[in-house]
Amino acid sequence: MDARLGHDDRLMTFAEHILPAAPPRPRRPIESVDRDDAVAFIRLFYAENPEFGPAEPRIETVCRSIAEIGTYTHTSEELAFGARVAWRNSARCIGRLYWNGLVVRDRREIEDPAVVFDECVEHLRLAGNGGKIRPMITIFAARRSDGRGLRIHNDQLIRYAGYRDLDGSVTGDPAQVEFTRTAQRMGWSGAGTDFDVLPLIIDGPTGPPFMAELPGDAILEVPIEHPLYPWFAGLGLRWHAVPALANLDLHIGGITYPAAPFNGWYMGTEIASRNFGDVTRYNQLPRIAAQFGLDTSSDRTLWKDLTLVELNVAVLESFNRAGVTITDHHTESERFMLHLEREEKAGRTVPGDWSWLVPPISGSASPVFHRYYDPREQSPKFIPRGTGCPATPPPGPRP
Repeated sequence: MDARLGHDDRLMTFAEHILPAAPPRPRRPIESVDRDDAVAFIRLFYAENPEFGPAEPRIETVCRSIAEIGTYTHTSEELAFGARVAWRNSARCIGRLYWNGLVVRDRREIEDPAVVFDECVEHLRLAGNGGKIRPMITIFAARRSDGRGLRIHNDQLIRYAGYRDLDGSVTGDPAQVEFTRTAQRMGWSGAGTDFDVLPLIIDGPTGPPFMAELPGDAILEVPIEHPLYPWFAGLGLRWHAVPALANLDLHIGGITYPAAPFNGWYMGTEIASRNFGDVTRYNQLPRIAAQFGLDTSSDRTLWKDLTLVELNVAVLESFNRAGVTITDHHTESERFMLHLEREEKAGRTVPGDWSWLVPPISGSASPVFHRYYDPREQSPKFIPRGTGCPATPPPGPRP
């Protein structure tokens, strides 16, 4: 089957029955960029980048543009700064220490879904970097004043399919069952394994959705083994290396970029504890505990805890042996405390969501557990459209 599955009659069936928001879309009233948001952002940019001189001339230009056409255009420097600060402001992200090193790819001229797909593939190749993962964001065209714009329907650029079997069980990722059905209705067919990579489905401002499969060289994966237990490799587990979130709206100074895939690198617990361990995901704990011969008759035997630790060891060691960047939750907690210290010295408040910052295992053994955080939103910001969050590094989105 051709990797590019877009632009045939099946797409209209998808548009009409699966994604009511897809074209044809009702026109919305013309919306103007909020002048106060724009001015606040420009002042922030010039305050933190004094080498660009006084803010007033730029504010005057921006306000004139908003008055005349309802919007304005970010300079390349403003765009990069806004994206980095949006990561800095991500309350759910533990990996913000390296926010200022985010690689920003400016692709605002692109609205064609097929070209967006090509750039997403290039994003994965560049971010994967042979295993030395680069925190990266690719920013496509801003939302139009009539409300139309790009949308990548996948929650991450790489996700594994989930197939609902007749007995109600799921082969693959249960979190992706509905998306898998959508792709199948559009003509995609997977191999039916636990780790079939889903195609990307992308909407443009006009026209039908576009669907295409990612090429193999854009998908960096790591098979999961354990350093002490050879049987672990026989479980057939693996995971992809670049956690590129695609379900985020990027808001900078009153302008929304609805397609801006963003990645960092994984924290081990995101794969081991959540993707593999959660009962609503791959639910591997009972299977692995049985291999260890643990007593699973009661939660009081702590079989889940023992299994989680070994599963985390396996994920971390597998990525390390493969030469692929990953971090552990203790190291990332210490890095976050350093980030807090740096931000406080700079006179900035650090937004934080305790329920996301505390690791899913050994929470009280990490310093992020033992304090409160200010959950109030700050701008620029990412707004998730569904599951997932701005990532951890450095970033590593929640699974």
